[in-house]
Amino acid sequence: MQISRQTSTTLPLTGQLPVRRDAPFPHHLQRGAFQGRLQWLLEGTGWKVLRPTVDLLLMYVGVVLALGGVGAAFGTSALRAPLLALPPIALALLYLRGLYRTRLRAMILDGVVPVISAVSVAAMAVAMIGIFVNGEMPTQSDWITAWLLGLLALALGRITLALTQRFARSRRLVGKPVLIMGAGLVGSQVARRLDNHPEYGLAPVGFLDDDPRSIAEVGGRDVPVLGTAEDLDKIVERTGVRDLIVAFSSVADARISRLIQRCQELGIEVSVVPRMFDTINDRVGYDTVGGLPLLTFSGVNPKGVQFAIKHVLDRLSATLLLVGLSPVIALAALAVRASSPGPVLFCQRRVGRDGTEFDLYKFRSMRVDFVGAAQPVGADVGALEGTLAVDTAPGGVEGEDRRTLVGRILRRTSIDELPQLLNVLRGEMSLIGPRPERPEFVELFGRDIVRYGDRHRVKSGITGWAQVHGLRGQTSLAERVEWDNYYIAHWSLALDFKIALLTILALFRNAD
Repeated sequence: MQISRQTSTTLPLTGQLPVRRDAPFPHHLQRGAFQGRLQWLLEGTGWKVLRPTVDLLLMYVGVVLALGGVGAAFGTSALRAPLLALPPIALALLYLRGLYRTRLRAMILDGVVPVISAVSVAAMAVAMIGIFVNGEMPTQSDWITAWLLGLLALALGRITLALTQRFARSRRLVGKPVLIMGAGLVGSQVARRLDNHPEYGLAPVGFLDDDPRSIAEVGGRDVPVLGTAEDLDKIVERTGVRDLIVAFSSVADARISRLIQRCQELGIEVSVVPRMFDTINDRVGYDTVGGLPLLTFSGVNPKGVQFAIKHVLDRLSATLLLVGLSPVIALAALAVRASSPGPVLFCQRRVGRDGTEFDLYKFRSMRVDFVGAAQPVGADVGALEGTLAVDTAPGGVEGEDRRTLVGRILRRTSIDELPQLLNVLRGEMSLIGPRPERPEFVELFGRDIVRYGDRHRVKSGITGWAQVHGLRGQTSLAERVEWDNYYIAHWSLALDFKIALLTILALFRNAD
């Protein structure tokens, strides 16, 4: 996480936040009977029972349908009987793969490969059981049908449960209260992010800190400092928290270690924001030197062989997309030409990899007299300071709305972005990567936003990890930078494929 220019609009920006050992429990976490039951079902003990139960029942529904119905399933022959073992075997494999562990924000696409592999291995195990018991496996048609219907039923059930939990979290109907150890820059940033994104299911109730930094220093705090590490037991009893996040703190490491041990005794789950978190990715290796843990960092080389393969695939994909979408591109060009006088394409200078500037192409969506009028190329950086809200990226409609009717449709469907496939063919952009920005804004943001320039290590993209998480147009710039740098640190072809799928899903949602 990087520290943005964000400030609080609800708290004074001067003075020290007092330690409040009598602070009330946040109003939005005081739940009635219905919400209490919903909380138990979707976040508490009930969730741990609900998921495997639904998985098991729905897989049996799929297998029973494959066998011809309930009557046929109960009276099934010995040759088909091993198919009834498919659901429990798949359930055991899902458990071993860690698919029942609680995660802050599990994406549905993350579970596709593990679920398919678990059910497939279970199907192979059923075939082996059939050979061992009956001397032959179930008939190929029964076996394939049971595998497909069981997989389909399991997938539909897991997607439905995940969407239900996400909906309840986003509406703040459920959510676990969480304490944050450390009321400094990082701790306050964690609290703001959790409060702005209820889909994570964690609602900050307060901080623990002996010597919290001033509100002005941390950019705002919307929850109070409830006490020190020694007040943990009393705060847990009053708030009922079962989660603690340890951020950077002035408290000595030895006291934090004792705090974590006490949390384990109280049954509180502890998460830690590690130091040097900017350098950590999913390639971290773990080893030990004696009894001391040793983490090995392995980074991604944006100019290495893997990215060279990515760029070759970019150009091949861009060529295929230009050919396949040529009717759409031609119709869009004709519509822009007919909508208002002016050129079909809109060209604007942007900054790409290593700070190299290039001309980015889009279909024109505004009347020609106003294209680029909001921020002309070479605008004075000082003059731009007041054009954006705090921690807000440029984009969308800047100034007076002069979009044409055709332009509105093109923007809503993202068809206006298709000419950027030419930028990909020319090697200036990638299909997937951080969105490029105008030079004048790059200079401004590079001065004010931590690690903003790091996003220029790779080629800019038509779509990206930040965009598929809703950070398009005038949204949080600091969050967008975090997502962009996360993408670079965790890059893989599999991640690009996931972003491509999420982009397609987002286009269908936006077209509704």
